[in-house]
Amino acid sequence: MKILKYSLAVIAILLAIFLLLAFFAPNRYSVERQVTIKKSKQEVFDYIVLLKNQDNFSVWANMDAQMKKTYKGEDGKVGFVSAWESKLDDVGKGEQEILKIVGNERIEYELRFIEPFEANDLAYMQLSEISPTETTVTWGFKGEMAFPMNIFLLFMDMEKQLGGDLQKGLDNLKTVLEK
Repeated sequence: MKILKYSLAVIAILLAIFLLLAFFAPNRYSVERQVTIKKSKQEVFDYIVLLKNQDNFSVWANMDAQMKKTYKGEDGKVGFVSAWESKLDDVGKGEQEILKIVGNERIEYELRFIEPFEANDLAYMQLSEISPTETTVTWGFKGEMAFPMNIFLLFMDMEKQLGGDLQKGLDNLKTVLEK
């Protein structure tokens, strides 16, 4: 009986520590990367506003050659949805929707992950003209984890997890557009 009481006490203490850490843990993350492309801002915008073009540069879009893709709406317009479904856990199932387009400067998306986990994140691509023939592209993600799952943000380096893939995607974009 004493062992059971001690075991329950240890479990209760561990649970309390877990919840206390989760209470103080951040619940939001943000990751951003940039690349400069030797093309006009308009040329870059005309390319990236089309979600289907992400198949040519996004690391995630190219993780599974067997991935099923479907589309709803008119590409390059607010409301367009690009959906994917893969048997690979690293890719899973989800969709991306264009939420907002600001001139030829910014495109905002909502990413809705369905499998292997559920989450909604925001992504964006922001353009800045350096010169008439050079444009900086910033690709960013913003996300949230609800309590108590936010405790994982203490142990996950989102900069490292997402940043490398964002940078590789931007480097791919640069290669595609500068051909």
